[in-house]
Amino acid sequence: MKKALALLVALTLLASLAVGSAGALASTPGKLLIWCSEAQVPALKPMAAEFQKKYGVPVMVTEMGFGDIRPNLITKGPSGEGPDLIVGPHDWLGELVANGAVAPIDLTANEESLFTGTAIKAFTYNGKLYGMPYAVEAIGLIYNKKLVPHPPKTLDELMAVAKKLTDPAKKEYGFLYPLGDAYHAYPFLSADGHYFFRLTSKGFDAKDIGIAQMVPGARIIATLTQSGLVPKGSDYNTMASLFQSGKVGMIMTGPWQIDSIKKAGIDYGVAKLPTIDGRPATPFVGVQGFMMSAFSKNKLLAMQFLRDFVMTKEGQLAIHKVDPRIPALKSAFEAVSSDPDLKAFGESAADGIPMPAIPEMAAVWNAVQNALTAITNGQTDPVTAMKTADAQVRKAIAQGAKK
Repeated sequence: MKKALALLVALTLLASLAVGSAGALASTPGKLLIWCSEAQVPALKPMAAEFQKKYGVPVMVTEMGFGDIRPNLITKGPSGEGPDLIVGPHDWLGELVANGAVAPIDLTANEESLFTGTAIKAFTYNGKLYGMPYAVEAIGLIYNKKLVPHPPKTLDELMAVAKKLTDPAKKEYGFLYPLGDAYHAYPFLSADGHYFFRLTSKGFDAKDIGIAQMVPGARIIATLTQSGLVPKGSDYNTMASLFQSGKVGMIMTGPWQIDSIKKAGIDYGVAKLPTIDGRPATPFVGVQGFMMSAFSKNKLLAMQFLRDFVMTKEGQLAIHKVDPRIPALKSAFEAVSSDPDLKAFGESAADGIPMPAIPEMAAVWNAVQNALTAITNGQTDPVTAMKTADAQVRKAIAQGAKK
């Protein structure tokens, strides 16, 4: 393998002499360039040094603002000013694939089996794998141990505990979550196996829209507000601040809230989401990974870097140390599963589905948010609200297809 790579490097270096010297922000034959955000830099730089020592291939790790990576690849990649690899979330795929900015990644079935199934599904678009995952995240149930010594395992138990702890006059609640947010509401809306778009072996089917059928989950949300358990207008900031003040027993959100909770001195725990009518709750799962630029001049070298580090337990744990999310590689997750927070969030993620990365998902957020607002404010019933949202999404997708 090392001799083969040496030959490849020699050939690509000769090619680089023909095309001239490229800038630090451009893919250059025989030199790897990775664009990533601040969080991954401390882990990737030692990997870059080790790869160069082993193969003689320079690897530059360039920090870029998280929000700049995707648009810069789309605009600069075609002119030869892009990288070989980028690091980012799977929900970038819709735009990146549509613009021809990323290339498929070829893994064998055995290699794919090393990762959690949800992580592989997340980076699968139109039946092709477009990313090598390194971390997953999903929402779980975070609880105040002083108020809730033992987390509920079912929705009925959660509502019973919440009822005992709720006193609106004192702004004390047993359970809160961001009411109008479709992402946080999805574990309820997906009750009974319902979905925004059906997930198939090739990815999400934008023609199979199931929003109008999400009535059972919409009724759960209506019950939470009509019973007074979750106050109307409850948003993310309200949920977070009240929990950090010790006035809320349980909240439904993700690991990004843990640092603030620790700083607030709350004795907390994390549990997987309660079951709903005997079935596991299904949250959306976000997956982080490495994607290969379609304009890379070093695709074989880039794949070798991914196999040497991103597809190894040691590599994923190195990234986890500086960017503490749930590792996507099974062996790496097992190594950190003694952390009760990660274990619980990982169990919730195992029951979830990837957040759809298809462009049609853009039409869903506002339509469903409007439906949730109408339901929680008592403006309309769940059946009408979800049918209306479904119709709005279908209309928006049809109009977009005509452009």
